[in-house]
Amino acid sequence: MKRKEFIQTTAAGALAFLLPFPSSASGAKKKLRIAQVGLGSMGLNDLKDIASHPAVEVVALCDVDMNKINAVKATYANAKIFTDYREMFKNIANEIDAVVVSTPDHAHAPVSLLAMEMNKNVYCQKPLTHYISEARKMEAVAAQKKLVTQMGIQVHSFYDYKLATILIQKGIIGKVKKVIAWSPKVWGYDGPEPEGSDSVPEGVDWNLWLGTAKQRPYKEGFYLNGNWRKCIDYGCGTLGDMGVHIFDTPYNALQLGVPLTVKNECREPNSFGHAEKNHVTYVFPGTKYTAKTLEWVWYDGQGAPELQEELKLPNDEKLPDQGAMFIGENGQRLLLPHFMELPRLIVDNAYQLIDIKKFDAKSEAGKPTVSYDVEGQKHYHQFVDTCLGKAKCSAPFSYAAKLTEVILLGVIAARFPNQILNWDGANARFKEDEANKYLIGEYRSF
Repeated sequence: MKRKEFIQTTAAGALAFLLPFPSSASGAKKKLRIAQVGLGSMGLNDLKDIASHPAVEVVALCDVDMNKINAVKATYANAKIFTDYREMFKNIANEIDAVVVSTPDHAHAPVSLLAMEMNKNVYCQKPLTHYISEARKMEAVAAQKKLVTQMGIQVHSFYDYKLATILIQKGIIGKVKKVIAWSPKVWGYDGPEPEGSDSVPEGVDWNLWLGTAKQRPYKEGFYLNGNWRKCIDYGCGTLGDMGVHIFDTPYNALQLGVPLTVKNECREPNSFGHAEKNHVTYVFPGTKYTAKTLEWVWYDGQGAPELQEELKLPNDEKLPDQGAMFIGENGQRLLLPHFMELPRLIVDNAYQLIDIKKFDAKSEAGKPTVSYDVEGQKHYHQFVDTCLGKAKCSAPFSYAAKLTEVILLGVIAARFPNQILNWDGANARFKEDEANKYLIGEYRSF
């Protein structure tokens, strides 16, 4: 089945048990009944943090690996257990108010779209989707059904990132002409495609793990335990992992849309793994916070970023392991380390003290903290409170889909190394027609 057909008919099998639009956003509910789909390392964090809200009741746990379910089911003794999310919705749809999707990237859209077609509010991990067509579909469905949605970019709600957004928008370095962002993580694979097959670990349903993605035999060390991020069919590489987090604050602060062009300088593509090193350059149309156009440069992989004058720090300090540098038209810079470090103002190659009260007189960024346990729950609790009519999500799918689109354009550009691709955001197409086939893929029936 083509992905286009799937995202148009994803809930066809669920029509018999569709429910009315949710009333949770009206504030009528006192409890929010949550179904958790995906119990890997990120899924466990998502479950723990969302369940820490006193109004949350965990009613269902779903994972293709019974070992992961067995590891947590005693903690959530009243939750019903499923290995197939489709069966979960078929059997207990009327017991679920919201769904947390913490699966590998390729399953984000299939699970989330089915949930939304059944009028469930959705918290979905980043990147929002595996394909640009899916991101646009998810944004459209969420808007049509007026659902509460949030993408899992937890740092979006952290003090340091909210402060950086305020500083940039209040003009601390003037209009921004360039952003350089980086991560040395290596969620890529430059080796040969694995041959043969290995026995699937006991307790894992490999067919359900693959879901709608391409059929491949199981091979030890290539897919489970996060290694799927390296694979084109299942993940989005380092850009889709760390890029979403590190892009988020500059993207939000500068109120960007989609780029005009994108170019990825990396090795030649193969049909299996993402490149281990990427150097991506985007050009965005200007906003009120930027120069006439904005250049955005991303580096990932071992040794990232490439050394350059714009990244030199005062006193020959070493760059943070991961982060972003805002560069103003006047040469002033704002460094935002990733993560839980305050932004740093650099003027004439010297650090300058930031009078935070001058820029954030009303303490809109909140209170500074160095506790992940405190900061980490904010984003989840914001989702819950919005479902209960008490707050407003800061990373709904209307925002997350556009940010994800930017990320995925860089992933697609890796298929055409060193070539500038021209993006028509209004029509969701490349000028270079050969690139358009990567906007959408094939869905496997399973």
